[in-house]
Parts: sequence; C-alpha cells; structure tokens
Amino acid sequence: MNLHRLLLLVTFFLSLVMVWDGWQRYQHPELARIEHVKKVDGGDVPTSHLKAPGAAALPQAASAVASGEVIRVKTDTLNVEINTLGGDIQRLDFLKHPDGEDKSKPFNLFKRGIGSHQYAAQSGLLGAGLPNHNTPFAVEKRDYDLGNAEQLQVRLQAPSMNGLNVVKVLTFKKGSYLIDVAYEVQNTGTTPLTTSAYFQLVRDGEAPAGGSKFVPTYTGAAVYTDKEKFQKVDFANIDKGKVEYPRESNDGWIGLVQHYFVAAWLPKGNSPREFFTRKLDSGLYSVGAVVPMASIAPGAKGQVSMPLYAGPAQSNLDKVAPGLGLTVDYGWLTVIAAPIFWVMTMLHSVVGNWGVAIIVLTILIKLAFFPLSAASYRSMAKMRVVAPKLEEIKRKYSDDREKLNKAMMELYTTEKINPLGGCLPMLIQIPVFIALYWSILESVEIRYAPFFGWITDLSAADPYYVLPLIMAASMIIQTRLNPTPPDPMQAKMMQIMPVIFAVVFFFFPAGLVLYSIVNNVLSIAQQGYINRKLEAEGLGHKR
Repeated sequence: MNLHRLLLLVTFFLSLVMVWDGWQRYQHPELARIEHVKKVDGGDVPTSHLKAPGAAALPQAASAVASGEVIRVKTDTLNVEINTLGGDIQRLDFLKHPDGEDKSKPFNLFKRGIGSHQYAAQSGLLGAGLPNHNTPFAVEKRDYDLGNAEQLQVRLQAPSMNGLNVVKVLTFKKGSYLIDVAYEVQNTGTTPLTTSAYFQLVRDGEAPAGGSKFVPTYTGAAVYTDKEKFQKVDFANIDKGKVEYPRESNDGWIGLVQHYFVAAWLPKGNSPREFFTRKLDSGLYSVGAVVPMASIAPGAKGQVSMPLYAGPAQSNLDKVAPGLGLTVDYGWLTVIAAPIFWVMTMLHSVVGNWGVAIIVLTILIKLAFFPLSAASYRSMAKMRVVAPKLEEIKRKYSDDREKLNKAMMELYTTEKINPLGGCLPMLIQIPVFIALYWSILESVEIRYAPFFGWITDLSAADPYYVLPLIMAASMIIQTRLNPTPPDPMQAKMMQIMPVIFAVVFFFFPAGLVLYSIVNNVLSIAQQGYINRKLEAEGLGHKR
C-alpha cells in the first residue's frame, strides 16, 4: 500500500476528528476542586458575608411576571425595562446587534414573562427590613431617554423603614454596555448599620434560540479570578452541586455566558467579594456576588455599587475588567486563534469586508507555509512520477509483503523521496484550520457580516450550499493533480473524499468554507507549477 497516500487519508480524517472534538469541548468542562457549601432556599449560597451582623440569607427570586410597574430606558446602545418591584432589569435589547432570527429586531438578552425565556438582573441589601429584589420601589417617571447627554440616572426610592432611607440608582452611559447599580443608604436611626449587598443574574438553562445544534457553543456561568483564571460552571453541575470555583476573593467577576454575548457583575477594585451559584425553583439558576458595605453610623450616609456589563463578548473587554475578554472562548488553540483574529481585524480595517479580509488572510497564511507546502507538493509530484514503478513492484512482490516493503523503501531512497514529506506539512496546518474555525465562530464582529450576493452572514452556513460545492470541485481538481494510489480501495476512498468533505462543510460557517476554497485554489496553482517544473526538468511525464 502507498504509505504516502495512507497518511494523507489519515490526515483528512484526523482534521475531521479534531474539529468534532472542538465542537464537543464545551460539554465537559474541567473540574478543579470540590468545596462544601451551605444549602439555603434550595440552592448554594455563600456563607461568610451572610454571617455579618444583621444579615440574612439571599431571598428567592421573584416570579416570572413581576407585579410592579415598568420603567423604560433608551440609550444609543440599549433598550431597557426596569421593574419597580426590586428595581430588576427585566428586559435588555442591543440596538446595534440584530436578532438571531429576525434582523429587523434588536437582539434581546434579558427577558421575563410567562411562557418566555427567563433572564433578569437583580440586586438587594441583606438584612431584616432592608430592600431586596422583592421590595416595591417608587420612581419619579416611567420613561427615560439618554438623547445627547453623556449619562442618565434612574433613581428608585425604597420604602422608609427601621430609620433607613435607601435609594437604588442605575446609571447608563453613552456608547457603553456598562450599567452601574448602586445603593445610597442614609442611616437616620440610632444604631450603626452593618450589611452586605448582593448582585445576581437569574436565568433559565435554555441555550439561546437560533443557534446551530450541530455546532454547540457554551451557555452557562463563568467565574474569573487572578489566581484561578477563567472557569466555566455549567448548569448541569449546578444541578448536581458539583460547582468548583473560588468562593471568596479580592478580585474577579462572575457572569453568564452564551454565544456572542455575556452579562457579568464586576466588583470594583481589590475589595472582598463572595461568588455564588444556586438552583432556584421553576428551572431557574442564580449566579452572582455578595460584597460587604462599610458600617454606617447613625446620622451618616453610605454607598455600595457594582457595574453590570451586558453586551457583546469581544476580546477587547479586558479593558473593561481583567479576564472579561476570555468570554470569547477560542478553546485550546487560543494561542493561534487570537493572533489570527487580530490579523483579520487589521485587514478588515483596510479592505472593509470580512470576506475579503479572510481571502487576504488565506493568502498570507499560504505564503507563511510556502516552504513547507513546496516540499509537500514536490514530494507528491515525485510520487506521481514513480507511480508506475510502484505498481510494477507491487505486481512483482504481491505474495511477499516483507520484500514488497523493502523494494518500496529502496525505490524511495533511489529517487530521494520522503514518503512522509507530503503529509507532515499538512498536519502542521491542521491547528491553523481549527483555530480559524473558532475565531470565525466565536467572534461577534463576524456575526451577520456579509461577503457578497447570497452570503449575508459569514458566521453561518451557506444557505444554498454553493460554497461547499465549489470547495468539493476544487478538491477533485487537487486530487487529479496527485498520483493515483496503487491500491484500488485507497483510490476509491480518495475519489469519494471530496463528497464527504462537501457534506460536512454544508454545516460549517461560510467564512471557513471561503478560506478552504481560496486555500485549495492556491494549492492547485502551486502543485500545478511544481508538476510542470519537474516535467520541464525531465523528471516526470504527463499522465
């Protein structure tokens, strides 16, 4: 059997296996350590800050439909609905990112209601008589519009009780996906107040609509600290109580991640914070943080606040909070995928079209691998030259495999052919292919990015399968430039390989298929040039 062709076949299948493994990598997050947690209200909650004087356990989440009134806020990036019951952010739309199924509508991240997707941001103070997400608040008006201002504030007044005056303040800024949530507390009583504030995201466990089930992406909780770095905490492990992450820290954040978008509470500075996850009633999950509030003496005022980032997951989010950029998860090939996307971004800033940027990137990658590719194609060309001799050896030693292998190796030595020369360069390029796949799949910048004509979204599959068919045609041409394997079964496999790849690529992002087409066309040109050069040197002959 032709060793070169066998390795080539294995290489193709290896690439498929590696990509498939990438698709499944979110399904089994790594486990680091197990901690015992206190069970309160049917879920896991932190314990140390809850032991502060006057504090109590986290209250359960409110019902799907809150009974308060709706406050509407509009900025240049967000449409927001706040409920006066608890001051919850119960709806949040991204005005600059269209819906995954209907481009005429903005993408909706937070939503709450009977029979609908459940996702909201809640907060409150811990302690008897202190306002939480079940407390009714009063507000001056029902509609706010940022307009040309740099920021706006929504101030919600809690009922006065126990000698305390509490105002919940939500601050929105122009061009930002950050919402600052704060509590201003005035102690008009006669005793000091010691409390903590909690900030949580409440969500059901459903993956976002519109995604491909064939290419699953991660939906679940995530925690980041400087010591433990980025850790996923999926809903299944929360169900089982097998949640492992640093509970107490002086840095880091906690949030919920889904394809393209993230919501995360970002405690400020190097201050104590305690992270928690818990399973609630009705299939809901809560993730959040508890932070202590400085003691407020009688007659004094105090404040506690925490920014909420709710927006697209982008690599530049490290400027918002350390490690937040890791919500763009390129997986185990981040070291390759991140530079690839950076180069694509630079190219896009010049050419103005992500499809053209991918084409230029493919050319640059091809140039970078040119020496390896040249060696590979020269080896293939020489194998094409000696194919008749290999067939003759096979007939001569068909009954003696040991002599057959020895004669083949002697031929390779005489003709100065490395049977591995055509495969090893291809193996080296496989990680680049997979890294590019994840950089296209995970980058919100390429979401709905058009190329031309019917290709209106490079991150989605070609709706008419034109690009996969073109890629299959390019593979057929490429196969015909190479020597026919002497083994009939192997030759048959090489014939059907383009069909297999075409079917698989039906489900791949159009941007990745575009890369494969351009790469194949460049490979055909390079292989054809080397074949003609060898023939001109008298080392080969046409089939």
